[in-house]
Amino acid sequence: MEQSIKITGARQHNLKNINVEIPKNQLVVVTGPSGSGKSSLAFDTIYAEGQRRYVESLSSYARQFLGMSDKPDVDDISGLSPAISIEQKGTGHNPRSTVGTVTEIYDYLRLLFGRAGTPHCPSCGKEVRRYSVDEIVDKIYRDYDGKPIEILSPLVKGKKGEYKNLLLKLHRQGYLKARVDGTVLWLEEEIELDKKKKHTIECLIDRLRVKEENRQRLSEAVEMAMKLSEGFVLLVTEGMDDLELTEKYICPDCEISLPEIEPRLFSFNNPYGACPDCSGLGVHLHFSEELAVNPEYPIGEGGFIPWKSMKYMIQKAELMAARHDGWDLSKPFKDLPEEAKKTLLYGSDEVIPMIFSDKNGDWEYNGHYPGLIPWLEKRLGETESENYREELLRYREEDICKSCNGARLKPEVLAVTLGGYNIAQFTEMPIEDLVTVLDTLQLGERENKIVGQALIEVRKRLAFLNNVGAGYLSLSRRADTLSGGESQRIRLATQIGSQLTGVLYVLDEPTIGLHPRDTNRLLDTLKDIRDIGNTVIIVEHDRETMMAADHILELGPEAGENGGNLIACGSSADIIAGNTPTALYLRGEADGTYRPKPKRRKAKGKIKVTGCRENNLKNINVEVPLGVLASLSGVSGSGKSTLLYEILYKGLKGKFDREYRDRAGKFDGISGYESLRNVVLVDQSPIGRTPRSNPATYTGVFTPIREFFAQLPESKLRGYMPGRFSFNVKGGRCESCKGDGELKVSMLFLQDVYVKCDVCKGTRYNRETLEVKYKGLSIADVLALSVDEAVEHFKDIPRIVNKLKVIQEAGLGYIKLGQPAPTLSGGEAQRVKLATELSKKFRGSTLYLLDEPTTGLHYNDVKKLLKLLHKLVDSGSSVLVIEHNLDVLASADYIMDLGPEGGRRGGDLIAKGTPEEIAASDGPTGRYLAAFFNDTKEGRKAG
Repeated sequence: MEQSIKITGARQHNLKNINVEIPKNQLVVVTGPSGSGKSSLAFDTIYAEGQRRYVESLSSYARQFLGMSDKPDVDDISGLSPAISIEQKGTGHNPRSTVGTVTEIYDYLRLLFGRAGTPHCPSCGKEVRRYSVDEIVDKIYRDYDGKPIEILSPLVKGKKGEYKNLLLKLHRQGYLKARVDGTVLWLEEEIELDKKKKHTIECLIDRLRVKEENRQRLSEAVEMAMKLSEGFVLLVTEGMDDLELTEKYICPDCEISLPEIEPRLFSFNNPYGACPDCSGLGVHLHFSEELAVNPEYPIGEGGFIPWKSMKYMIQKAELMAARHDGWDLSKPFKDLPEEAKKTLLYGSDEVIPMIFSDKNGDWEYNGHYPGLIPWLEKRLGETESENYREELLRYREEDICKSCNGARLKPEVLAVTLGGYNIAQFTEMPIEDLVTVLDTLQLGERENKIVGQALIEVRKRLAFLNNVGAGYLSLSRRADTLSGGESQRIRLATQIGSQLTGVLYVLDEPTIGLHPRDTNRLLDTLKDIRDIGNTVIIVEHDRETMMAADHILELGPEAGENGGNLIACGSSADIIAGNTPTALYLRGEADGTYRPKPKRRKAKGKIKVTGCRENNLKNINVEVPLGVLASLSGVSGSGKSTLLYEILYKGLKGKFDREYRDRAGKFDGISGYESLRNVVLVDQSPIGRTPRSNPATYTGVFTPIREFFAQLPESKLRGYMPGRFSFNVKGGRCESCKGDGELKVSMLFLQDVYVKCDVCKGTRYNRETLEVKYKGLSIADVLALSVDEAVEHFKDIPRIVNKLKVIQEAGLGYIKLGQPAPTLSGGEAQRVKLATELSKKFRGSTLYLLDEPTTGLHYNDVKKLLKLLHKLVDSGSSVLVIEHNLDVLASADYIMDLGPEGGRRGGDLIAKGTPEEIAASDGPTGRYLAAFFNDTKEGRKAG
């Protein structure tokens, strides 16, 4: 077997025909500047070829469903193992996906509860147990040995009636006695009952002493009693309480029947166990009056926010209101009568004359006013536009399902416990707490034999998640609310659980979102994967990860066309001994990462927020300095995102934008923002969810490019307008693929397959549009340019090149103008947003809130980003970043450190001040920052 993976002549994307040898069964880091070819080598060459070979090994029948990917542009790869990639991308937008389902831990929990859980009555809480005839007989001999016992069959329990027919039927069947309301009566005698009173009737089957020689008789009596009462038997003896047993899951007191306890019962994706009210979602989605209405304004002047530019809907409302006295729509919505508010929101069936106006005149017809909320529901169901759908969803909110209280399951399912907890309580507690609960869980010998292995698997996967800094998450946490780094780590937990060997794992920056303290725990786990016989390739820039690697590949020296070369390879010691940018960084000799102490800025004001207590925040008071670069640090789950997004952003946004209706998190008050003009959130959410969105359209640079193409002589000759060069509208786009560049092939029960359009060959435009060229390039060719190439191509066109240069300054010169939005990493999407904000002409001060902007950045690119952020502050704005990168923390003017731990043990402001003051503190961030100052050239100068 080959001991290494040998790659010959790799030319994928910007790779320069490189040859690479990667040792097997080692931890290998691929590093280099953004756009230098790291992902092209690791994912688009090595992983893609491994995946292609796997698909090629399948039968032709299977291949027709999977589709064949193109062969990477490489001469040869030998020694390749089966490959698995774990990227930064989110885990999708399905509200049914949770941390538990993605990691498959929930499947094991379902097995545990289905095979070892104890059912209880959902009404009275009493334990419900079913018995076979043999188990009942064994229990009788165990608890009643030597005692006289009566075997009765319970037939009526506390119900009104005379029951003459029942008693007569028992007598005819040969039974002699029955216990009626606690008194034993002969059935041959006439028994009269008051039909208006409740009665209890039990038929006496046998009376005997519990002896071994009576076992057969006892067994027959129990069987007869259960047959007569359809599954119940009552044991009565003097000096002991009556005991009712059943062969069914039925509460003997409430007579509530429970379903068969099995794993599928605990799935909220199955109607068998899902809450019927919310269909297993745990929430109800609805359009909210509070989000769609600003009650301070009349409905035609911004009161009905979705209708702010829809005069015809306001006209309908006015026509309807004119028929009612006192409905003056020129008043603010809050001042209207309650009946008017209800009608305006939810519509009326009243038929009224309507007027429809178009360019041909006015038309009268009879219709009705639909109401804002039903109108929103209808539009959401009809729209095919992704952007419009996103706009409508702004007005929807979730309410916890009142039937299941968000637990997603039926009451009878939640009544099944294990160790005193139901399955929802298991999934709702933090993983770190669940680890403790399961470690102390005691199972009986029988249960342990059945589910012992499943319990081991659950403990193993939970321990991994806890060890990599995800212990603050719960298994019920929805997957669509996770960050890219969190998503990657929970998918990694799934792979850890599989215990595969001989596999090639390719990971994309697994340390994203991790505090330096948690990075070491993650590295220990990756080493465990390596040690059981796997090769682990990581695209990474983190210092600790590179130092822990067995082998490092450095690509560069720069991005795009100036990258794609293998400039260094070897062990971390070999790399450190070199003279590459990474070597200087690892030796602590790199310059310019942050400002020395004398250059720290002083705050020009402070935003004061009091009583922050959303999620795990512990009623803290925070002061955010203005006019500086401030950083928010702390271990994973300490409350950074909650403070930045739920409190600061949502709390401030409503102060500047009257249409912003999202509810802020819980806090008492906010002040000191009066000097700000706006607050801008630059997060890692995608810039678009479809391939039609790209950096050119999002940043707005595509508009001047289209306008420029429309001004070319050939365009003027043909009468082309800017719209001709849009792939979103008819005219210039390819109508075969509607401007997508590819066609969707429906695979019925499998995922859809996309193939390149045969007509336009993926260019998105028709032949006539592509004939218009500037410097030999068509509009499709321009979209295929990188930002760096586009800057050179349009260097003489200021209105285009100025926008492009801002993207370039954000360290994104390597991305393509037309690169589909879903292919951008979270960090790239965030920097595209930052570039878009920087390209806007603004007046006054703005507070920019950023969430880990260094994601995906090499040390050299971090320097560029810091230069950009400092430039932003110097221009009069304020910047607050969530960040773990020590270069950024050291460069900040002010740091707020949350902690001391994640989840329940976090949420406190444990330190604040300059980087030097934080380094002198005793928290995790302080210790790592102090070590950073001691180890780096800049740190030694500043210290």
